[in-house]
Amino acid sequence: MSEIVVREHQKIELDGAEEAALIRLAQTDGWDGLAVKNGHLCATNYVGIVEASRKTSVVILPKVDLSRPDPDHEGAKAAFLTMLRDWRGLHEAEFPEASIRDLRRFEMWEAFYYLFLRSVVRLAQRGLARRYRTVENDLPFLRGRIRFPEHLRRNSVNRARFFVGYDEFSANRPANRLIRTALDELAARAKRPRNTQLLHGLRVVFADIPPSAQPAVDWERRLVDRSMRHYGEVLPWVGLLLFHHGLATFAGKHRNRALLFPMEEVFEDFVTASFRRHQTDYRVHSQGPMRPLVETEDGRGAFYMKPDISLMRGGKPAFILDAKWKRLTAPAADPKLGIVQSDLYQLFAYGKKYGVPEVALIYPKSEAFSKPVRYRFDKDKDLSLVCYPFDVGAPGKSVNDLLGHLQQNRPREPRRAGSQSRSGSRSERAVKRKR
Repeated sequence: MSEIVVREHQKIELDGAEEAALIRLAQTDGWDGLAVKNGHLCATNYVGIVEASRKTSVVILPKVDLSRPDPDHEGAKAAFLTMLRDWRGLHEAEFPEASIRDLRRFEMWEAFYYLFLRSVVRLAQRGLARRYRTVENDLPFLRGRIRFPEHLRRNSVNRARFFVGYDEFSANRPANRLIRTALDELAARAKRPRNTQLLHGLRVVFADIPPSAQPAVDWERRLVDRSMRHYGEVLPWVGLLLFHHGLATFAGKHRNRALLFPMEEVFEDFVTASFRRHQTDYRVHSQGPMRPLVETEDGRGAFYMKPDISLMRGGKPAFILDAKWKRLTAPAADPKLGIVQSDLYQLFAYGKKYGVPEVALIYPKSEAFSKPVRYRFDKDKDLSLVCYPFDVGAPGKSVNDLLGHLQQNRPREPRRAGSQSRSGSRSERAVKRKR
């Protein structure tokens, strides 16, 4: 299958039949992964892959500015996969750095297949979850207990058989059936030798487990108990490959395969995870803490606020951050920089309500927006705003640099009582010793 690679919001050029099919999908089937502008098919802010036909897939990559040319799109693909590993829809799924480096050269479908298969390999190494289940069967030997009503009905003539019920320690449970079903589907699609080799071994492991006859029902019954904690890495992939959970909304009769991820969420989760990963001065609170914007006369809260990212210290927010996946392309001379005014209202409300000295709007770094910009809210000197260009290729550097900008305006903690006098006495003693 050939791949056509575009970036967000770019025009997608296909042959007539393929483009017509996807235009119909975008216009009539309620799919927000694609858009039609001036009669032409365009990508939106969803990133991933969509199958245009059995011969062609469209890969949509994020618009990221890299430090070096990227003619084969390998850098953009690696940046996307790096951000995707922190996306909320994949929960505990693992994306090892070595795998991401390898997957830059994979076709996008094959890259997703590989990540899923590797997670199933790790699951199999830790052992398939099993449980006791009651089995009823007509056997030529006695096992368990005889089910007399059914035994008499079936074997009143043939006394060499027994209809019995017994407990069997079996791996035939909903989660394993779903994984088996996903493996069967991939067996007809995966083409990369590395993926086909993994599939062959895994299908042997799952050979005794039947595929799911009712995937939707099994998904509802996929209970993960204490013996199945290692399934947390695999089941999100099953949800993506079988049900497209958490992706671009799609409802219609056309069954084009697609894995499209909302970049707003992906970027927000990546920035949040980067602050957890690359600093220890603050506790990172995602989507909170919630506080009411107003209260009724009888003290009930209303219009609750929920910041994207709060940097907490001492149980209180020290800074409020908001991540926006939008390229600021306005000229440097424009004081607005292309920032949406409603975002400023939101950050102002956060700053005042949570009592922080500094709030930040975080955008992806681009050629047009590569340096932080600081604003003051009118003449209000106790609240300022930093608009910061976050480099997705160097998240650790971006986190530490942004913290440096935020801490410039952070109020100094008051000295402990008596500390100044003790310090002064030490200084005086030092001077006397020198004399």
